[in-house]
Amino acid sequence: MYYSYDGLERFLSVKGMTKTSLATELGISSKTMAKMSRGEKIADHVLKRIADYFSCSVSELCAEKTNNLLLQTLRDEKDAKISGGLYHELQVRMTYNSNHIEGSKLSEDQTRLIFETRTINATGGVPVDDIIETVNHFRAIDYVIDVAEDELTEEIIKELHRILKQGTADASLSWFAVGDYKKRANVVGGRETAKPKDVPARMKALLSSYSAVDVITVDDIIAFHHDFESIHPFQDGNGRVGRLIALKECLHYGIVPFIIEDAKKAFYYRGLAEWENEKGYLIDTCLDGQDTFKRLLAMFDIDV
Repeated sequence: MYYSYDGLERFLSVKGMTKTSLATELGISSKTMAKMSRGEKIADHVLKRIADYFSCSVSELCAEKTNNLLLQTLRDEKDAKISGGLYHELQVRMTYNSNHIEGSKLSEDQTRLIFETRTINATGGVPVDDIIETVNHFRAIDYVIDVAEDELTEEIIKELHRILKQGTADASLSWFAVGDYKKRANVVGGRETAKPKDVPARMKALLSSYSAVDVITVDDIIAFHHDFESIHPFQDGNGRVGRLIALKECLHYGIVPFIIEDAKKAFYYRGLAEWENEKGYLIDTCLDGQDTFKRLLAMFDIDV
């Protein structure tokens, strides 16, 4: 990660100034100017002084950048609100597929329309929660992109759940914890999951063992995904949160992410159910989802 001062360079050019003359004008030390040249972060109060001098915001002067091309592309397109790019397609395709796996009635075209125009063309009635959770999922992907380089924590996982479930019918239920672990026991596909009282300890153990891995690979992320889904820490939304975590961790470690398509749902569920007997089912399904993402990268001529 590094800091780009391209914005500052533009302001200097407009005023016909150099960094040296700016330093003299504002009394900025040569050490601070050298940090700028190396792409390092300088003190907030110095940035504020420069911003006040040019009558602009700090964000117009400098921006945090990453050497991770895929992540930086997504951040740049998100911040610039670029339509029709990789970020746009990731939002539409992952949101549609992840929600549809969980029973959403919205089509991919309807999902795309919501993202692009914040309107929907619906006939025959669409559950309000499907629309709310679609918009929430867009926001959750934005959050993933923002925190991709941070270490995975319980706080991040709970925040993903809060973003996904806020404003839904579930959120109005007294026993449904939005942004926190479940209060009632639940099962998935007839299989028992962690008891509510055991969830905090099991999540801490899962994150501890994951963080202890020296070099994270896509297989480690897939294994984490299975273990997370086995715990099923939330009352609802575990599948979507789990897939968002996988996206975050792939972006964190410079691994091409995977999008599990709704059409592959049966293979995906089989992979989760049969993990202890045959890990290859889930791994192959996720690698197929990685191929889906690679086709997106090829579409936009992005080589990572």
